[in-house]
Amino acid sequence: QVQLVESGGGLVQAGGSLRLSCQASGSIFNINAMAWYRQAPGKQRELVATVTSDGSTNYLDSVKGRFTISRDNPKNTVYLQMNSRKPEDTAVYYCRLVQRLREYWGQGTQVTVSS
Repeated sequence: QVQLVESGGGLVQAGGSLRLSCQASGSIFNINAMAWYRQAPGKQRELVATVTSDGSTNYLDSVKGRFTISRDNPKNTVYLQMNSRKPEDTAVYYCRLVQRLREYWGQGTQVTVSS
């Protein structure tokens, strides 16, 4: 079993920065990818950023240049550094891990950006 725990959410003013972290524990032996998703009220969940086992990254167009996803392999932790925050970034952010065709989700952490 794999467990994911997100942390770092909170309230930040527009233009501010926030870093989310997601630590995986349990049966970690071959991670294919880790990712951050977000879901705003009344909207569908969307993929924000991904990082694969070889370090390749991909981002939602609206966050390119502002957000950075990174991974600490020894700690099985993925981070999302969010700079130049905008009110539209307000959402619940979820961590996702893919390991050998199985997926695992964290419980989500609320991020609120005030104008």
